[in-house]
Amino acid sequence: MCELFGITSKRCIRINDYLNQFYSHCEQHPHGWGLAIMQQNQLIIEKQPIKASQSKELQQILEKPIIVEHAFAHIRLATMGYMDSFNCHPFSKIDNSGRTWTLIHNGTIFNYEPLNRYISQQLGETDSERILLFIIDKINEAQDAKNAPLNSDECFNFIEGIIRDLSEGNKLNLMLFNGEFMYVHANYKQSLYYLQAHDSIFISTRPLSKENWKEFPINKVISLKNGEIYKRGRTHNHEYRITGEHFDYIVDHMSEEMKNKLIEKFGDLNYAKEYSLNHQ
Repeated sequence: MCELFGITSKRCIRINDYLNQFYSHCEQHPHGWGLAIMQQNQLIIEKQPIKASQSKELQQILEKPIIVEHAFAHIRLATMGYMDSFNCHPFSKIDNSGRTWTLIHNGTIFNYEPLNRYISQQLGETDSERILLFIIDKINEAQDAKNAPLNSDECFNFIEGIIRDLSEGNKLNLMLFNGEFMYVHANYKQSLYYLQAHDSIFISTRPLSKENWKEFPINKVISLKNGEIYKRGRTHNHEYRITGEHFDYIVDHMSEEMKNKLIEKFGDLNYAKEYSLNHQ
């Protein structure tokens, strides 16, 4: 699938060492990289549909000090969707109150009917982009009804409700930032970790240093602000576990390259399916 990295901090902090380690995982995730530097409503996104280690642009970025308060990074394994910049994360969109929302996602939406309307509207092909379009539409509807921007508690409750619904029967690790708060959710075990250090909170699919990384809590939305936990949502019971139908869905939407890699690794797709179901 993909790997995620995020940071929120009380102060500007250099993150080159963490990013270098994160992007070194690109051999297993070779189909694109992305980096978002987020300072309130100022956003810079760089991304390419090539392996991170082959990108001269990323190399030039990492050679300079990257000093931030908030950032996202992503590397992509394209089990579904072409290798195209429109399919690379992060994704961003502005709501009707002027807030910029930025999203990175690791997982698969197997079934969530409200997302289907965005297939004809999105620039790329990923369910991740559709998640963001859906969230922004719902936020705009709520703000139009209120005739004012949602406040921090209203935003949290709104995002929590959407993510709770989306996570049922779907694989949903994501990070979402709106210029002030970072919302983080995971619903499968040992797939997201966090580190509290240097007045900051770092979040990553895999630990990126020998520091005291801990497993991120699953099945709840947690909001972060300036390097601290702001609010913890209610625990839901939508922990993801792959089913035979899910495996078949992924294979049906998978590129021939990915199918061949599975066959090369496991001998045939039936054994790959059996292994996936028995090693969760």
